[in-house]
Amino acid sequence: MIEGRTAHATLSTFAAADLDARLRGIGIGGSVMEVSITPPLTRAAVRAARTTDARRRRDKSPGFSRAGARLDEEGRYSLTPEALALALGQRAGGRFVVDAGCGAGGNSIGFARAGCRVIAIEADARRLADARHNARLYGVADRISFHHGDALALVPRLEGEILFVDPPWGVEWSRQRTTVDELPLLAPLRAASTRFPELWAKLPPSFDVAAWPEARPEAWYGVAKGDERRVKFLLLRLRRERPEG
Repeated sequence: MIEGRTAHATLSTFAAADLDARLRGIGIGGSVMEVSITPPLTRAAVRAARTTDARRRRDKSPGFSRAGARLDEEGRYSLTPEALALALGQRAGGRFVVDAGCGAGGNSIGFARAGCRVIAIEADARRLADARHNARLYGVADRISFHHGDALALVPRLEGEILFVDPPWGVEWSRQRTTVDELPLLAPLRAASTRFPELWAKLPPSFDVAAWPEARPEAWYGVAKGDERRVKFLLLRLRRERPEG
């Protein structure tokens, strides 16, 4: 994720073409990945690798795996895959989490399944109803307190050990470089999070991590065959010695 860093490898033609196809036009941490191959690949090798990569992308890490889970259209592309949401919950280690914008409940359910107590905030009443339904489906509704409202208004009045933020990215987020300004809720929620010892932000892989030099970025990969070598999101964790106020 450091601009200007390079790596070299000796690969077969197939492996080189596959790497070029997977990294084409992709940015990680605000820096665009560039692949230079010598000798140049043939057009046939490039076409074959891109076709293989397009087919592989269809096999994605599932969002909810249980039949009957509810998702709206936004949730179908924004939901944290179930396995990764559970892994995030396990990383939290049973601490008290406030999920500022829970959507259909994927992250809140993951934290709750891992033993965390959760306050889940959502401004859209229909999405909040879906989150409640999904929490019952996964048997963790008793560990989650659901709140309908604006996270920017509610978060400053709440206390917890971790504030978790998954700001809306939309469908057309830049795969090369995403800035703080392109995620309008991120900066205000960060400013409102001073009562929390830790702030966790789930951000696009291309998010410019230089904007948060004090935060520790981690790349999280998919778990299905089609995305196990693809970064699904960055987790930025900001720790404070003690909450302010």
